[in-house]
Amino acid sequence: MPALDPILQVRNLSVRFGRASVNAVNGVSFDLGAERLGVVGESGSGKSTVGRALMRLLPPVATVRADQLDFEGAPLLTRSERVMRGLRGNQLALIMQDPRYSLNPVLPVGKQVAEAATLHLKVGKKAAYARAAEMLSRVRIADVERTMALYPHQISGGMGQRVMIAMMLLAEPRLVIADEPTSALDVSVRGDVLRLLDEMVRENNSGLMLISHDIRMVAAFCERILVMYKGEVVETLTKLEDAQHPYTRGLIAAMPDPRKPVRRLQVLDRKAIDAAGVQP
Repeated sequence: MPALDPILQVRNLSVRFGRASVNAVNGVSFDLGAERLGVVGESGSGKSTVGRALMRLLPPVATVRADQLDFEGAPLLTRSERVMRGLRGNQLALIMQDPRYSLNPVLPVGKQVAEAATLHLKVGKKAAYARAAEMLSRVRIADVERTMALYPHQISGGMGQRVMIAMMLLAEPRLVIADEPTSALDVSVRGDVLRLLDEMVRENNSGLMLISHDIRMVAAFCERILVMYKGEVVETLTKLEDAQHPYTRGLIAAMPDPRKPVRRLQVLDRKAIDAAGVQP
């Protein structure tokens, strides 16, 4: 169940691109408190579009409508871009899936994290670098001084994602949206990155929205799960065993389980899924 005092309240969120006849996101509603909320679905289901709509980062061709889209009790849709720039990175943070494309390739890692401190914490250059070093140490980067002098292409994917977490959580945001934060990482470091993200979000008493296609990983990490299909939330779960919708069951069955090996994985039954529609 969501927290009694939600950080984010979303009611009937819809997103349409250009003159498209069908909404990319249609009627999505949920609350998010100081908890971990997973949003799962196949590619094109609308989960990343929801995250970017909350951040007000969709392109101008997108039309975003909602009966309610409140952050900390105040509406987001009516806020000016100037106000949103002040919120992003400060109260609202977005962690992207591949640090190779999120980090600036021509600036050293330390300078990028320090710039975030200068922008959001309003501190001087010396204090910003000290804060950057502190955050990089907190995300368990061993040789901080050496790492701060490196460029993004000189660090591993796992280390790059740690840098992104340090940068995004530096200002202790109230809402963190992590969009496939482990999909570009080796399996051996995914768990470490998720545990680190969870630890830092809990310390800040923040709300975390974890967007992923990996329903089993999300179920092991999050307290609630929104399952999206064709832009709609078809089911909300607290554990996979309660799944009723054919789409959710299909996602679970389509993932390999080393405990129950099969010769061929199941595929989604689209006719049964479409016939089931959205469950209340």
